[in-house]
Order: sequence, then C-alpha cells, then structure tokens
Amino acid sequence: MTTIAEPTSKAKTRGMFSALRNRNYRIYVSGSFVSNIGTWMQRVAQDWLVLELSGGSGLAIGITTALQFLPMLLFSAYGGLIADRFDKRAILKVTQVWMALCAGVLGVMAITGVAVVWHVYLIALLFGMGTAFDNPSRQSFVSEVVGPEDLPNAIGLNSATFHAARIVGPAAAGLVIAAFGSGWAILSNAVTYAAFIAVLVLIDPKRLFISPPAVRAKRQIREGLVYIRGRSDIMLVLFVVFFVGTFGMNFQMTSALMAQQQFHRGATEYGMLGTFMAFGSLAGALLAARRRSAPRGRFIVCMAVAFGVIEVASGLMPTYWTYAASLPITGLAALLTLTASNACIQLSVDPQLRGRVMAIYAMVLMGGTPIGSPILGWVAEVAGPRWTLIGGGALSTIGVIVSAIVLARRQGLNIAPVLRPRPHFEIHRRAA
Repeated sequence: MTTIAEPTSKAKTRGMFSALRNRNYRIYVSGSFVSNIGTWMQRVAQDWLVLELSGGSGLAIGITTALQFLPMLLFSAYGGLIADRFDKRAILKVTQVWMALCAGVLGVMAITGVAVVWHVYLIALLFGMGTAFDNPSRQSFVSEVVGPEDLPNAIGLNSATFHAARIVGPAAAGLVIAAFGSGWAILSNAVTYAAFIAVLVLIDPKRLFISPPAVRAKRQIREGLVYIRGRSDIMLVLFVVFFVGTFGMNFQMTSALMAQQQFHRGATEYGMLGTFMAFGSLAGALLAARRRSAPRGRFIVCMAVAFGVIEVASGLMPTYWTYAASLPITGLAALLTLTASNACIQLSVDPQLRGRVMAIYAMVLMGGTPIGSPILGWVAEVAGPRWTLIGGGALSTIGVIVSAIVLARRQGLNIAPVLRPRPHFEIHRRAA
C-alpha cells in the first residue's frame, strides 16, 4: 500500500502538544480518551464487584487480576507477530468489538444479579485474551499515526490522555457504583468502545506512516527474542518493567483493599483514590511529552527505584487522607518510569520488529501480574493491606537494582550510587 505522509518541517513548532498538529493523531487521541474513561470505570467496578461477591477477599481480587493478565503472558508474542504481519487497524477493530462484548456480558450479569465470582474470573480471562492481541497492535500503531519525528511526543500525550481519563473514570465509577451498582459502571465501558471503533473508521489511511509488513517466515517469534537478547539496553528496560509491573503496579487491587479494609471506606472514597493517583500520573505524562529523544537507561533505573521507595512510604501512611495525598507522587514516579521505558524501546527498535518487541514488552510488563497479584492478595489476607504496598515497593526496588548491577557487570561496567549534590547512579567501565 502506498502511503502519503503529512509534510514535516523543522520550522514547525515542536512543543508539548506538537503531535496534535497531525489530523489523524487528533482523531486517534480523542477517541482513545473516551474509551479510556470507560476502561477505568470497569477496572474500579470489577474489583469492587469481586469484593462484594467474595465477602471482601483480597485473594479473590488477586485471582481476578491474574486471570485478566494471564493471556498477556501466554499470547502477547503471537499478538506481536500478527501486528507485524497484518493491517493494525483491522486487528484493532476486531479486538475492540471482542472486549466490548466481554464488558457488556459482565455488566448485564451484574445488573441482573446472576453474577458470581467464577463468572467474573471467566470473563476477566476472556477480556485478557482480547487485550493480548490488542495491545501490541495499539502500541505499534501509534508510530504509524504520527511517524518518527513526533513519536516521543505522541507517547507522552497518549499517557497524558490515558491518565486524564483516569481522573474522570474512577470518580465516575465510584458515583455510579454508589447510586446504581457495579454492573452499570462495567456496562458503561462496553458503550465507550464505540468511540475507538469510530476513530479507526475516521482515520485517513493515506496519511499513515505504514512500515512494510514482515514477510511470513519460520521462527519469527524466535527472531524477535534473539534480537532482544542481543540488545542489552532493551534487556535492562524489560527487567525494570518486570519488577515494577509484577510487584509495584497493582494499584487497583491495593487501593480497593486499603479503602475497604484498612480505612473502612465505601465505593465513592475508593473511586476517589484512583482520581488522586491520576493527577500525579497526568503530570508525569505531560512532563514525558516534552521529551524529544530516547531516554537513557540510567534515568529509567533511577525513576524505578524512586517509585519503589515512594510506594513503601505510601503503605505506611496512617490515615485515608494521608494515603490519598501520597498517591499523586506515586503516580508521577510510576508514569515517568513507564513512559520512559516505552519511548526507549519504540525509538530504538527495528521498525519491522516493532510489533514483536512491543508485544514482549507488554508481556513482561503486564504478564508478571498473574504472578504478583495472587501473592500480594495472599499477603493482604495474612499480614494486612498495608503490606501489599510495603512488600510490593520493596520487591520492585530490590529487583531493579539487582538487575541493573547484573547487566552492568556483563558489559564490564560498575554502578555506584551518589547521594550528593543530588541522588543518582554513576556508571563507569571497569578496567581490563
């Protein structure tokens, strides 16, 4: 397919919102914002529904989260291969319809009162199967919408809209749950998928920056794995996002447990916690949107360590309001870590391998959730909700530091912490 790229010029203004000069991207980000509001509503409502149906079981929430993200671990590599070989817009249309149907069925079952815990488990698994094929195509499609010049800015703006929706979605979900029940909040998500499907129809295919599709061949998934293994910079990012994603970023589960069991609050206050965190996440995304080049590994490691320490501090907060006040800082650190990691990979990977590499990135980031969520849910039942944050933050920090040291030693480097004049890590090559 012949494509016509929008003309670009270095004379154009390149600021925090430069990607929005692209018509296709304006359409894309608008529909994505609406759809993401529904996504956040469902995330909040689904966890609250599980708490109601299970009698407040933290383990049940952990199992639900694990089942929803398990397909990312099992099928993301295949989703990435499909993204590299076929039209990403067509793939996204199919996945959006699939996830809308899953949300619609769960919403109706909750509204009619027939839902039980195993129903939520099953639909979470089916929903996750759609996500496993949707995520690689969606991640790599952004580079086709804006092209390489505006990709760093577009990645930051994508995160900004995602977390702007996170400000609206959890608060709206809390109000809807309190007034009508969890089912109506979940059903709202099914409706919002129509906005993103409309985006895929309205985008002008002639103005896409389409990469040549990968030719069908044997061992194409293995090819992506070999490519990653030979890139120590990508390996470092994958280790960072594994520990942060597996043990640190289970906020929906931990906030639900903290709100209900630690602070004895209701659905409205639980929804507000997601909104508080989203303010910090939005600030982090807007800061990331100003970046014009690929972040360095040192920055990613430092932000991941800072995130883990802040999460531990959040778990020690004595009251609901002090806990809520800590969440924007947690969200800021989390977003700077993940946005930098995403940009680092997207800007440095071979375009014909981007779908497979981004699939493995998503598999590592979210595929670790089936491991971490049940563990943290069990910790909540045995030791209390606070330890999901304290333990998760500590494991994230230790895992990131150890990974950075091991990979640095393999490359003949030394990493030394420096506290003054500002905390950072210095990297030196060892003498032969």
